[in-house]
Amino acid sequence: MPHLDELKDLVSSEARRNVFLEDIRSQVSAEQGEQITRLLECLIWLLTLLQKKDLSISRLRQLCFGATTESARNVCGKKTHKQKTKARGHGRNSHRQYTGAQRVRVSHPSLKPGDRCPGCLKGKVRPVKEPSVAIAVTAQPPVGAVIHEMEQLRCDTCGKGFTAPTPPAAGVEKYDASVGVMVGLMRYGSGMPFHRLERLQKSLGVPLPASVQWEQVDRVSESLEPMFEHLVNVAAQAPVLFSDDTGMRVRSLRTEIQGEKNPKRTGIFTSGIVGKLQDYCVNLYFTGRNHAGENLSKVLDERHSQRSAPLHMCDGLAQNDPKGHSTVQAQCNVHARRNFVELESSFPEECRRVVESFSAVYRVEAQVRAAGLTPEERLREHQTRSGPVMEELRAWLTGLIEDRKVEPNSELGGAIKYLQKRWMQLTQFLRIPGAPLDNNEAERVLKRSILHRKNSLHYKTDRGARVGDLFMSLVETCRANQVNPFEYMMAVVRNAPAAKMDPGRWMPWNFQAALPEKAAQAP
Repeated sequence: MPHLDELKDLVSSEARRNVFLEDIRSQVSAEQGEQITRLLECLIWLLTLLQKKDLSISRLRQLCFGATTESARNVCGKKTHKQKTKARGHGRNSHRQYTGAQRVRVSHPSLKPGDRCPGCLKGKVRPVKEPSVAIAVTAQPPVGAVIHEMEQLRCDTCGKGFTAPTPPAAGVEKYDASVGVMVGLMRYGSGMPFHRLERLQKSLGVPLPASVQWEQVDRVSESLEPMFEHLVNVAAQAPVLFSDDTGMRVRSLRTEIQGEKNPKRTGIFTSGIVGKLQDYCVNLYFTGRNHAGENLSKVLDERHSQRSAPLHMCDGLAQNDPKGHSTVQAQCNVHARRNFVELESSFPEECRRVVESFSAVYRVEAQVRAAGLTPEERLREHQTRSGPVMEELRAWLTGLIEDRKVEPNSELGGAIKYLQKRWMQLTQFLRIPGAPLDNNEAERVLKRSILHRKNSLHYKTDRGARVGDLFMSLVETCRANQVNPFEYMMAVVRNAPAAKMDPGRWMPWNFQAALPEKAAQAP
């Protein structure tokens, strides 16, 4: 097959590949050239995977299309007869959950507190603590506009003109700061690209071009920048930190990498870093050529020297290790478990036992959370109930290798060695109060970045990536602390000088106390 041989030569020879891409870029648009480059990189990735002897078809399918589920029920093939209950969060919402709604106080038309009861004519009516409510939900465009038409008069004799004064409600600038906040929240907080919002706004009769959207987002980001920098400082003091990476596309960085003769690193990443403190949680994003460990090192540069080393949860990759900073490392049990899940079709009995052991540990964790135990009580519960399960699993896996029931160089042997090598880091929850079982916190945070990558494809510039990181960090930190992100960012933008002077008083969990009295009382 001569065509296949030519393709192999093109893929294997970097020089030929660069010449081919340069020739293609000269004939197509920049966007099409970028897409062709991505397709070629995907092909190289697939061929590299296929060259690995230990890659199964099921593993390749999972890498390309993702696994449907890794639940113990599906892996082990067990059917449960648990009575089906309605999922939480699928019922009617209480009026208390409408925290962003405007509340209108309606007085009784004919009675007031202290009046004689018209029913019995004996007692007096008193106010009830809980009012009756009627919720009316309406819709409006994400960004609206008001046109003030000032009347103009002209003298029919001298021709002098007279124009009505512009009302204060019209403002000084055409675009209010709320436009930039809302657009940033929609793009970086909900994954709606600029061009998609532009199309929506045009259809609703309030045009908002993509270029204007970026200008407004960039403008308000300057007021939010001190908040992001202070969040980094707050996260640095956390006793427990989570970190992970995902790939990202930044066009300017990709051009920079392609212009280097021998780039030391060709990847572009978004790192998600989560700082868990006693009363609140901080979620941070960093996009660029650095791995999660390098970004975490920059965060830990802000850590107070008198604080003890934090507990750092991550997966087993060396790139997650923050160089130059001491941490107590814990590693993700989900990653260790997944190695066995992927081999279930080849080694069903062995993998089933591993999965069931982890299931027992997670059942304990679920019961601990439901009971609301303290970190110390949680530790004792895991030591009592999960400790024997993990020790029994370790002894059984060690016996498989020592008794030569499993070939050490096989896929199953590799999964066992992964677990044995990292046993101390994987079982920190049996020794340290509050140590997490897995890195799901960081992976959950990165879903926001993945949604942006899926919908918007890439950032155009390094500045765009910085603004995206800023908005995502503030929005996700607000959501983690049950704070309205739009209300918070508007409060910061409206009080930018005060917030810049003392950002510690303008964090999502305490900004209400810093608001001027009139603003705090506003509905």
